[in-house]
Amino acid sequence: MILTLAQLDQTAGDVNGNLKRAERAVADAAERGADLVALPELFTVGYFAFDSYAREAEGLHGPTFSRLGKLADEYNVGLLAGSHVEDLEASADAGYDVPDDDGLANTAVFFDRSGDQAAVYRKHHLFGYESAESRLLTPGNVLETVPFEGFEVGMTTCYDLRFPELYRSLAEAGATLVLVPSAWPYPRVEHWQTLTRARAIENLCYVASINGAAEFDETRLLGRSTVFDPWGTPLASSGDEPTLVTAEIDSDRVAEVRAEFPAWADRRESL
Repeated sequence: MILTLAQLDQTAGDVNGNLKRAERAVADAAERGADLVALPELFTVGYFAFDSYAREAEGLHGPTFSRLGKLADEYNVGLLAGSHVEDLEASADAGYDVPDDDGLANTAVFFDRSGDQAAVYRKHHLFGYESAESRLLTPGNVLETVPFEGFEVGMTTCYDLRFPELYRSLAEAGATLVLVPSAWPYPRVEHWQTLTRARAIENLCYVASINGAAEFDETRLLGRSTVFDPWGTPLASSGDEPTLVTAEIDSDRVAEVRAEFPAWADRRESL
């Protein structure tokens, strides 16, 4: 399977402009043969555009999510649509299961090749560290995987990388590929690279981290989107400029590595 990570530039609060960038990236990736395309965290509004969250939020049936689903259908690709700010009340009114009756969530949707919503992931761990995220958003409480082209695909988001138990839960649920849309800023380059690689190594699965390439006032995203294989070897990566990162990945490879190095068989209960 050909996996492409779209490392996008973003303009704070400009959802339409940011969606147009994403559309061009998906079209380009599809032309190059991509089967699955993944977009960054909150690429629609820009992670650090906190004042825009409430204004741009919508339910899962809203125009932004619908536009992204049509994009997957048009180009016949699986699409991990980064994430967008979800209006939980609007989603609930439309019949979706939500973690709370109102409020906002940082929500990623996986669309299949027909543009149907195959899985929804709401960011579990909300960033503190003097960020407005934990004040503005409601954490998710559902962790699921979705089959695609021989893989079982899981999703997490950015700060989730610091919580390894989440990835172990996905692996135990059968995940062989985990996509991590992110908005990871400078200066924590080593954290970004080390944590993503560690999640691949300890769970013996592919982990692909999709970062943005944008600047918000004094904060700049560090890019470096990377696809790691089940040994933690980088198959494709980038610098910090807008680009497409593409790797060919093999669903059989996960089973091969787990059979060759069956570390899980040696696990013991914590004392």
